[in-house]
Amino acid sequence: MNKLFTLLLLAACGNSFAQTPEKLTVEKIMRDPKWMGTSPSNIKWSDDGKKIYFNWNPENADRDPLYSITTGDIKPQKVGIEERRTSVPGNGTWNKKHTEKVYERNGDIYLSDIKGGKTVQLTNTTDREATPVFSGDENRILFIKGDNLFAVKLNTGELTQLTNFTHGAAGSPAASPAGGRRGGGTSTTLAAQTGGTEQDRWLKAEQVELFDVIKEKNKNEKADAAERKELQPKKLKDIAVGEQVVTSVELSPDNRYVTYRLIKQPEGAKTTIVPNYVTASGFTEDIANRTKVGAPQATSQTFVFDTQRDTLYSVITSDIPGIKDLPDYVKEYPKQLEERTKRNEDRKVNVHGPYWSDDAKNAIVIVTAQDNKDRWIMKLDPATGKLSILDRQRDEAWIGGPGIGGGGYSGGNVGWVDNTHFYYQSEASGYSHVYVADITTNTKKQLTSGKWEVQSLDLSNDKKTFYFTANIEHPGITNFYRLPVTGGAPVKLTGMKGGNETELSPDEKWLAIRYSYSNKPWELYIQPNKPGAKAIQVTSSESAEFKAYPWREPQVITFKNRYGSDVYARLYVPANPDPAKPAVVFVHGAGYLQNVHYYWSSYFREYMFNNLLAEQGYTVLDIDYTGSSGYGRDWRTGIYRHMGGKDLTDQVDGVKLLVEKYGVNPKHVGLYGGSYGGFITLMAMFNEPDVFAAGGALRSVTDWAHYNHGYTANILNEPYNDEKAYRASSPIYFANGLKGHLLMAHGMVDQNVNFQDIVRLTQRLIELHKENWSLAPYPVEDHGFVQPSSWTDEYKRILNLFDTSLKK
Repeated sequence: MNKLFTLLLLAACGNSFAQTPEKLTVEKIMRDPKWMGTSPSNIKWSDDGKKIYFNWNPENADRDPLYSITTGDIKPQKVGIEERRTSVPGNGTWNKKHTEKVYERNGDIYLSDIKGGKTVQLTNTTDREATPVFSGDENRILFIKGDNLFAVKLNTGELTQLTNFTHGAAGSPAASPAGGRRGGGTSTTLAAQTGGTEQDRWLKAEQVELFDVIKEKNKNEKADAAERKELQPKKLKDIAVGEQVVTSVELSPDNRYVTYRLIKQPEGAKTTIVPNYVTASGFTEDIANRTKVGAPQATSQTFVFDTQRDTLYSVITSDIPGIKDLPDYVKEYPKQLEERTKRNEDRKVNVHGPYWSDDAKNAIVIVTAQDNKDRWIMKLDPATGKLSILDRQRDEAWIGGPGIGGGGYSGGNVGWVDNTHFYYQSEASGYSHVYVADITTNTKKQLTSGKWEVQSLDLSNDKKTFYFTANIEHPGITNFYRLPVTGGAPVKLTGMKGGNETELSPDEKWLAIRYSYSNKPWELYIQPNKPGAKAIQVTSSESAEFKAYPWREPQVITFKNRYGSDVYARLYVPANPDPAKPAVVFVHGAGYLQNVHYYWSSYFREYMFNNLLAEQGYTVLDIDYTGSSGYGRDWRTGIYRHMGGKDLTDQVDGVKLLVEKYGVNPKHVGLYGGSYGGFITLMAMFNEPDVFAAGGALRSVTDWAHYNHGYTANILNEPYNDEKAYRASSPIYFANGLKGHLLMAHGMVDQNVNFQDIVRLTQRLIELHKENWSLAPYPVEDHGFVQPSSWTDEYKRILNLFDTSLKK
């Protein structure tokens, strides 16, 4: 009996041990991510709304194969090569009735008849035809080939070239072509009669005077030349653009106006070089890279070609309200203010559009200042090129936010509800919301409101409903909503708590949802487009090994920072705190990014590492500090002219919370992060050395004057115009404050934050005689590491840093 009891006890213990998950290690979590299972991605509906295509890899293949399901059968099936070649939809443009779609595939143009189930290839050339759209009357397909706009008639297949942009220096043959069928020209004989020396001309005049046969011949040749000129086809207007780049070529719906934008590339813009040491050739190879902030930028000008009047003119931007306004920060530099006031120059702007109403009676352009302090929505009079104001959004920091665009990149989420109502997004209320402007009365109506953001926006096929994604319930929960274009209460269509990335079917009957929760990666669901409908799970992607570990659901908490604002954070509390009561703060990258939410993090490796830290007795805090996305305009721009200001004090205030509420030892706190998170780590180690005892700074910006223009100039202006902002924001100026233990890690072929950045800081630390730091270079890594061996080495070093510095 005792023997039997012993055997049963041993068996029970064995089962207990088998169910206990293995401890996490850096080697396990930093493997090729396929070990976790591969989530579905690139969700796309078929044009008829009956199929969903997506990439997925349940078999751990080298590449993610393409799968599909139907609305009637949700069992995923691999898509064969023939279906991939002929049936998978391309990104394109629908006709007004939503029955036909035109798109580009492999440089050729295709037209799909959805109801008839037929696809016709409209072009088949070695050139690349791109950006196809329907003409206003939908009898032609317009597309770009080279720089020029072409049209193909749908009933006859006739191909017509609509523009003739010519490149080259002014006066060169390329700029002013002569001869040819379209170019005209004169007969050789007549040309010869007007040329030659003075003696030649005298002799020709004598011949005409003396001989009637010569007079008759000249008379006939002149008549022939006049007749040939009359019979010639109408010459396509040459539009000489020199060396400028032609973009945004469009035809108005009434076929009268061609609009286009010319971009002039800057002169003297020096680019950085990234040396690549580990190469197939065995030689160091230089990678040409980007410019640095403050370098000369490209400029643009938008033109209108009136084909009816055969007239060409530019869109007039000099009358835009506030075109000469200077930013407020210039007041801190009296000499600069005096010089710029004296110059009284128009600010450089980019014009996006025009966006035409269907009846071609109205055109809207979005104008953005190149300093990104202003965004104007303006009516365009295409007959004159003049603009009139509909809306102006001014931001003394910088224009941004979801759906708004900014700078030279895009006009944002905009379009026509009908021929007289234009919709757009704006942060005028402090959060990105939907507005509709009546262009006949110059009035606007705000359709959505509240302390939340509209993150995506689409108009229904019948133009009666808006569909949008927003974080209405909580900053860290996204759902899909619908709203009448006239306004009202948003109707929630998705219901799962977490992240809902939603694709509406072309017929608007179904929702394809990529859903995740904080401790569960993304899966594909399908749901009828009805409020309260149940979402059905399609994929199950997690590997058995990944599911075996009880991944923590981090607590989402808030605390007040020193300025009285609510700060959102993820908190990992250890089940068995280490006796030293250590804590680690993780700092997400990108600056303008959200990581405190109820869905799967894009920082999944760091999420797993935070689980490992909690397992080993660390309390971990992950903060959406000032500058993070998801919280409106004031939070977005709270770092203006001082990165490493409020975004750093939020980390310090978070540590105070950990000490006061969660029993953390204030002398045993570290932090780590990559990119912007690495930058904050450096600022923390240099400026708050009594708060942070150790820091892991990965791929860090060390001097903002050496980063790129598009990101940095928005936040800190330009180094030669706002030196104070750069000196206050760059870690290299504060390196003498280092006291704790610092690990720096950087990819040597980083084309985002160049390796030069960390080398310069290294030299600074050497000259300051600092000793408690180290640099780990990764010879084959760019900004985002790829090799599992690099990830493993980096995070073993971080863990060792914390174990040796924070567990004393």
